[in-house]
Amino acid sequence: MTTQTDATVGLRPSGLVLDGAEQVHLCASLFYFRVPREAWADRLAQVAASGYTLVDVYVPWNFHETAPGRWDFTGRRDVGEFLDLARDAGLGVVARPGPYICSEWDGGALPAWLTLEDGLALRQAEPRYLRHVEAWFDQVMPLLAARQRDRGGAVVAIQVENELDFFDTADRPAYLARLHELTLGHGITVPVVACAGQGDLAGATGGVDGITPAFNFYPDDLSPFVEAEVRQHADLVADRGEPLLVMETNRRHATLRRLLVSGAKVIAPYLQASGFDFGYTPSVGNWGDPGGFMSHDYDFGGYLDPVGVPRPEMAEARVLARVLRTLGPALARSTTASADGAFRVDVATSASPSRLVLDGGGELTGIPNLTDGAGTAAFPAWFGGPEVAVPLPAASCLLVLRDLPLDRFGLPGTLRLASADLVGAGPDGIELATAGASVVVLEAPGGRPVLVELAAPAPGAPVRARIEAGVDGVTWAVVVRHPADVDADAPSDGGTAADDAAAEHPSLTALTALDLPARTGRTTRHDVPPSSEEVGVYRGRTHYSTGLDGADELLIEGASDIVDLALAGAALPTVAGFGATFRLPVAGAGRLDATVETWGHANFDDVRLPALRLGSSRGLGRVWSVVGRSDVSVLWRVSAAGGWPGEPAPLRTLGGWSSTRVGEPTTYSRGLDVDDAHHHALRLAGVAGSVRVTVDGVTHTVTEDDPWLHLAPGTGHAVAITVPHRPGTGLAAELLRLEPVSGWDVEPQPDEAILDLSRADAAGEAVALPLELAPGEERWFEAAVPPGGLSLGFEGAQVRVSAFAGGELLGRVWLDDPARPRFTGGDAGRLWLPGAWNDGTVRLLVRATRGVEAPVLGGVRLTATQG
Repeated sequence: MTTQTDATVGLRPSGLVLDGAEQVHLCASLFYFRVPREAWADRLAQVAASGYTLVDVYVPWNFHETAPGRWDFTGRRDVGEFLDLARDAGLGVVARPGPYICSEWDGGALPAWLTLEDGLALRQAEPRYLRHVEAWFDQVMPLLAARQRDRGGAVVAIQVENELDFFDTADRPAYLARLHELTLGHGITVPVVACAGQGDLAGATGGVDGITPAFNFYPDDLSPFVEAEVRQHADLVADRGEPLLVMETNRRHATLRRLLVSGAKVIAPYLQASGFDFGYTPSVGNWGDPGGFMSHDYDFGGYLDPVGVPRPEMAEARVLARVLRTLGPALARSTTASADGAFRVDVATSASPSRLVLDGGGELTGIPNLTDGAGTAAFPAWFGGPEVAVPLPAASCLLVLRDLPLDRFGLPGTLRLASADLVGAGPDGIELATAGASVVVLEAPGGRPVLVELAAPAPGAPVRARIEAGVDGVTWAVVVRHPADVDADAPSDGGTAADDAAAEHPSLTALTALDLPARTGRTTRHDVPPSSEEVGVYRGRTHYSTGLDGADELLIEGASDIVDLALAGAALPTVAGFGATFRLPVAGAGRLDATVETWGHANFDDVRLPALRLGSSRGLGRVWSVVGRSDVSVLWRVSAAGGWPGEPAPLRTLGGWSSTRVGEPTTYSRGLDVDDAHHHALRLAGVAGSVRVTVDGVTHTVTEDDPWLHLAPGTGHAVAITVPHRPGTGLAAELLRLEPVSGWDVEPQPDEAILDLSRADAAGEAVALPLELAPGEERWFEAAVPPGGLSLGFEGAQVRVSAFAGGELLGRVWLDDPARPRFTGGDAGRLWLPGAWNDGTVRLLVRATRGVEAPVLGGVRLTATQG
């Protein structure tokens, strides 16, 4: 892969230029780590058949460094082989090795052990962190460099970092400059880009020379303001002599068309090719509402579903790709302008539509229909004829060509207007595509425009017309195809293939209960409960047990992700609070047992809950016995800007000052009854959103999701709470005195240990479904399944199921439990058994939880999949 070739890659105002060819590129996300190796070639072929010319590929650090210093680029992790297959499929690759990738992946791909190193700061120009990044780049960059396009490979660009403008990096220029230096140091010669997640170019690139800014743009598909915002982005980079690269965006092709006419030169809808998060790899804490779990089914509605079945959007992909290929350099070199006043519509449309002025003549105008009903777009007369009205399909964006010279295609005259998509043109005629009726206006040199209304084609039944110019015998052959017939040798758009793949097998009605333990029971002694990462559990579970010595109430800080507790052997309801502090009454219980499972580390930085901070650890957290409590809601001194209230400061209850200055910051201050020997916890009831709390000069943020503040011994003598004043603020404060609970027996159970159990030989006996279990019970079962790819669906309540096959964890489902958090992504109840991993059996580790219903595992639905 190191042979030099004549291939070249460059960035020009016209976009990403490959081997001198100027073209607008469509790019599909396709992640090798979410697809079985056996399916890589097929998925890449499907993307290539869509007409997309690029794929963007994250390379997750923690997928390859599975433990500190332990690297794996073999089997499912052989990214080099994936890149070679992409080359063989004729696709270019935008490689995205991070170090941080987000991607709703465990920890955003940052290894879970990094923050065990005292003082290490993630995503900063901090020496300890950068040393780890350098070790990662030493592994991955040579693989990418050897597969650059000018060396015969697929890699056409490298993205460093991802959406850094969402993160509070102290010295962005220094951090990005070091990543850039490390990248170039490994022989990278293709363009290096960095993506802005919310439009802050300097925040994403650090302003570093040699890093080209790109945008990740996720609008509301029905927003009327998409075009105006994208044109501003295009103008911003045009002033820098750079193209508009949209490296992530929505998947709907109606929206992609709006980006195209607004100036985007690379358009990369995120996750057109879906997949599965096998193993313990999903993340937690996605998209605003804190505390969400990412499902193992990783699907946002792209044109390939997670098992590789094409969806109807595949036909729209092929059509748009053919438009880009047909217009070629003229489209790439086009300039963007507003289309205000160029047409009128009778449905909701863009507030400021866009058009492209094509190089060499002609215009491409985007006309969105933002409704679910059909409409009409009308163009005023501009060629001496009547007003031209064209059908505007529901939920669409027409790309209307006007005044396009046809001599570039070896045809006479000018295409004055086409409301259908131009997907081909040459000496033999003009090829259009649409699902509805269309209008074509053609004009021969020296002639008059000829308007023809064409009926809607049907799949397999194109509409053909020979249009006479009325001068010098000039005629044009026009064929209008249904989108399903464009590039008919490509995979179908989802009808028959999807139906065949969805064949139902009989549901399982019996399992084999295995004589196999759920854990080894080998523990080590710890004074306080360690984090999972401290005992080598970067993915998997950690088990804790301790005696309670007469405690009445515990305070547990930082427990996450899935916390199963038992008092004196009796299971309690599961806690999935993402590190939020909670109280636990324990009077009379002599022992506390806990199993803490890592669903995934946070992929985004969210201060509202402790376990949603990027780099936060997992495990039971800190456990305290509550040995004293007091109400500290009164005797707070009140102050505010402007000298009112005056001095001496009045004493009020917390939040109890009355003022007409609504919304202005008001500060409440007092000392707390703390000593220098105990830890304490301050709880603020009634927090709305968040408040700023200053303790002995150090400022903290306390949120309504976790309204607790831990006070180490010797702190809390001076506390100030600042809140926006509002009438009726109902704050209250309670101070707890704490003593640590010590003497813990801990069993780490990393993912490798669980996988080893899933492969162990074991005898068993048949049991019928549905199967009732006792709260807290955990058992292994085996299911016999038919051959081929299968979708597994589980029925029941108050149980969690982990499914294993082919030496891998297929994923986990959590059935009908009040403690279950919100799931995001795809179908949280579906797991996929790829055909290549199916040896006829699936092992299930089933844990029963305590809730409002009796735990029961019902049937297991089996649906055939094509993969």
